[in-house]
Amino acid sequence: MNKTLLFTLMLACGISAYAQQTPPVNNARRPTRMQVGDVTTDPVVRDPCLVKEGDTYYAYHTGGGIQVWSSKDMKSWTKQPSVFSGAPEWVAQKLPAFKGLGFWAPDLSFHKGTWYLYYATSLFGTNTSVIGVATNKTLDPKSKDYKWVDGGMVVQSVLGRDAWNAIDPNLAVDENGTGWLSFGSHWNGLKLVKLNPDLKTVAEPQEWYTIASRPRDYKYNDKDPGDGALEAPFIYKKDNYYYLFLSWDSCCSGVRSTYNIRVGRAEKITGPYLDRDGKDLAKGGGTLLLGGDTTEPKTVYALGHNSVAGFDGADWMAYHTYTTDRDQHLGIRKLSWENGWPVVKK
Repeated sequence: MNKTLLFTLMLACGISAYAQQTPPVNNARRPTRMQVGDVTTDPVVRDPCLVKEGDTYYAYHTGGGIQVWSSKDMKSWTKQPSVFSGAPEWVAQKLPAFKGLGFWAPDLSFHKGTWYLYYATSLFGTNTSVIGVATNKTLDPKSKDYKWVDGGMVVQSVLGRDAWNAIDPNLAVDENGTGWLSFGSHWNGLKLVKLNPDLKTVAEPQEWYTIASRPRDYKYNDKDPGDGALEAPFIYKKDNYYYLFLSWDSCCSGVRSTYNIRVGRAEKITGPYLDRDGKDLAKGGGTLLLGGDTTEPKTVYALGHNSVAGFDGADWMAYHTYTTDRDQHLGIRKLSWENGWPVVKK
């Protein structure tokens, strides 16, 4: 098997088999308990991306300059330094109203000896948004090589110009080793665009695809997200298919949230992605995988914004969920595959 294909098959938040060659992290400060395969009380996370480097697992998530937890067993978790202590200068130039360190939805990929961290920031409730990228040689904050380097803006959405929203990025690599960035929330759906080999810029001529959308009432104008509630794409290559995971419905209203995880698959990374009933995700399709009263007890709410990782001989899904109105918590489940479709194990 060639290295390009191996990279593609092991993609998980962009994680590749190459990441297993990197020295592990050793840090036992302030452990926090959770249960693999069940709802967590700690750590508190939103929009988690689960990856592994060496023998250490990392959960990167929204907030506070991109926050980070590490673990040796996916049970005891240790707080690590945030990625950013200050906003890159270009963010203020593109979003003058942006303040603080409210970076969203991190996505990690390991490619040719370098970690690529994609993230978004936005003026909440609008599509005035940007996606940026930073790079690092290692995720181990104790390593002499540990340093996040700003790579600038990758994609921007502009109110009144674009009918899509540049948040919730995810990098996937096709069978030819070409990088593609998916992203999006509400408006006219989730998008996919080809990147240059540097994985930091959009390739020319630009190729844009709508990979998922839901019906949007015409009463909404361009300023409004609308009622076609979907976001957080994540593309994962397994055997002969690309699987598109995404979140539907309401994410951020505590136990009143209705978030749930859907899935479709395609033979090509550009789609079309079809659900188990053969309906195109770009036309409102999407098979329910996790979330809602059909798959969870009523003490658990709004499972969504997932990532998928392949390591330790298995595939894993990380997501967040509410148990109270206050905080979102990390959940991790093992995936199995039945007749070519993912199934969540409890």
